[in-house]
Amino acid sequence: MKIGVLLWFAVINIIAYIVMSDDKKRAKQRKERIPERTLFLLAAIGGALGVLVAMNRKRHKTKHTSFVIGVPLLLLLNAVLYGYFLT
Repeated sequence: MKIGVLLWFAVINIIAYIVMSDDKKRAKQRKERIPERTLFLLAAIGGALGVLVAMNRKRHKTKHTSFVIGVPLLLLLNAVLYGYFLT
């Protein structure tokens, strides 16, 4: 089970980073955007680290209070849950 949890952690965070990066690219090109609900869902199901890294590296959603507060809180929740499943 631990391998599955680690694999999930890696995959969901890579996906979350890619989706956030793609949304930033779409914003610059004035194309249809990825809903914020989708970005939060990715963070909530274990990809908060990927979302947070993309926020900082791409400077995306960093002025949205819901992301500035919500994503770190989801990261904390993710850490607790990952810790629970890995011990």
